[in-house]
Amino acid sequence: MLDLTALPSAIGPHFWPLARLLGLFVSAPLLSEKIIAKKVKIGLAVLITLLIAPGLEPVATPLVSVAGLWLIMAQLLIGVIVGLTLQLAFSTVRFAGEVIGLQMGLSFATFFDPFSGPNSPIIARLLNLLLLLLFLSLDAHLVMIDALVDSFQLLPIAPLPLNGESFLALARAVGLLFSCGLMLALPAMTLLLLLNITLGVLNRLTPQFSVFVIGFPLTLGGGLLALMLVMPLLATFAEGLFTTLFQHLSAILTTMVGGQQA
Repeated sequence: MLDLTALPSAIGPHFWPLARLLGLFVSAPLLSEKIIAKKVKIGLAVLITLLIAPGLEPVATPLVSVAGLWLIMAQLLIGVIVGLTLQLAFSTVRFAGEVIGLQMGLSFATFFDPFSGPNSPIIARLLNLLLLLLFLSLDAHLVMIDALVDSFQLLPIAPLPLNGESFLALARAVGLLFSCGLMLALPAMTLLLLLNITLGVLNRLTPQFSVFVIGFPLTLGGGLLALMLVMPLLATFAEGLFTTLFQHLSAILTTMVGGQQA
């Protein structure tokens, strides 16, 4: 006969790592996309949990308790932080795509994305899809899951005190978004700036020259030319970006270890 009083202690060893994995699955790139069914996400999280749970240290905290609730929140937070750190790579290229689209005059060319939700500029969506393909081709999704599994050795399942250093490390990773996004958009911004300056000079020298007639086709063509020049460098840029973000993730988890030991 099933003893319901022993049920929490029976599922506890699997529930703690499952909470951390679910935190990753709701925030990480690719895994958090709405195109992937929720049943598939939960099933994959449960499968990984069954594989790693036997090798984890036992937790003495009761599942049904205030301490157990705080422990669940801590595991969800760790998983979300891992996912959001890598999500910064996609925010970087979306930011670069929005800047390039604005310079090209395509800020009005947006469409509703049923997977991510809000309206996405067309250039930002293009770069986001290319980065997603590179994310898969570089096996970054496997490295991401491996980093979360390794986090159980670095951060065992235990109550996690709030540590300001970890949030500062996350803020430094967010600052990387703007610098890398501008670096990616810089060639297109420079070319389009020179093109706009040239059109302005021509308009001053020849007042009968209609900038509005040829200005938009020229800026559009210049922006597409800049994208063609940037595309071959996108793979190298993405590899360096993912490497840097994994280093930031390691720093964030390390600061959490310091807070846990304090």
